[in-house]
Amino acid sequence: MDRFDRIYQLHHLLNASRRPAPRQHIEQTLECSDRTAKRTIQAMRDYLHAPIEYDRERNGYYYDTRERPFELPGLWFNPSELQALLLMQQLLHQVEPGLLDPQLDPIRQRIDQMLKQAHPAGADIDQRIRLIATAARAPGRHFRELADATLARRPLHIRYHARGRGQASERDISPHRLTRYRDNWYLEAWCHLREGLRLFAIERIEPLGKAEVGFHPISHERLDKAFDQSYGIFTGAPRHTAVLAFTPERARWIEQEQWHPEQQARWRADGRYELRLPYADPTELILDILRYGPNVEVIDPPELRQAVIERLTEAIAIYQRTGDTD
Repeated sequence: MDRFDRIYQLHHLLNASRRPAPRQHIEQTLECSDRTAKRTIQAMRDYLHAPIEYDRERNGYYYDTRERPFELPGLWFNPSELQALLLMQQLLHQVEPGLLDPQLDPIRQRIDQMLKQAHPAGADIDQRIRLIATAARAPGRHFRELADATLARRPLHIRYHARGRGQASERDISPHRLTRYRDNWYLEAWCHLREGLRLFAIERIEPLGKAEVGFHPISHERLDKAFDQSYGIFTGAPRHTAVLAFTPERARWIEQEQWHPEQQARWRADGRYELRLPYADPTELILDILRYGPNVEVIDPPELRQAVIERLTEAIAIYQRTGDTD
């Protein structure tokens, strides 16, 4: 541990301690000798003007913050936090190359400087972490404008190109929250045309200007209730509970995964792993179930089980027709 790491550790120790920290505890935390601990304390007093005081009765050091709280000047990070910064840097660059670059470049350059100071030998440090987006759709050229309107709580007049119906419609919206889900961006907004909360795919939105309506406020609790209660990206309060049974082999992965914050899981008597999930719209859930093929069975409800059977039957029919043709 170098000098700056010791200062950082001592600062956090004194900040977190409710009682004066004994010198022996400081030495253990800083992994240093008695003399080094004393030099670190003195350096913080002399160069950083840290209000470190010694309590003789309790034989320990503490921050005297009666006049003002004390924080280290500038930005200080320990090795694990620098690694987190590295991950954030790669996330910013790899998830959406070019997205918000003018705003984020100054931050990225500062992170680069700190990482190089912490890892002077790691010239290729930005190549050590890789993030791969799967089936991601580009957010489109209007992302920044939509983000600005969301942060400013500014209503917009938009044209929305709905994929499902293949039609475009104009409407006013009050944008509330940007959501990145499965490598794609969505906008949670109040739709003044439908008079309700709606989820819009970012790349299908074309802003046409400021809306001539007032901003419709929605609480964070209501947003969470509308968009986070049911399985997947579809909105609405959950109306059903899916009961899925995975084979023991597949359960080695499934038991470590979170499909939904309110999920319930248990091992069944037949050795399979049971997962219970609340859902409203089964569309996305059916697609995820089909990914696991013979490694999962829908136990309940009957309508979800039947929907999966129909999808599998249709798929088999396609392959059978193809085989007959060949």
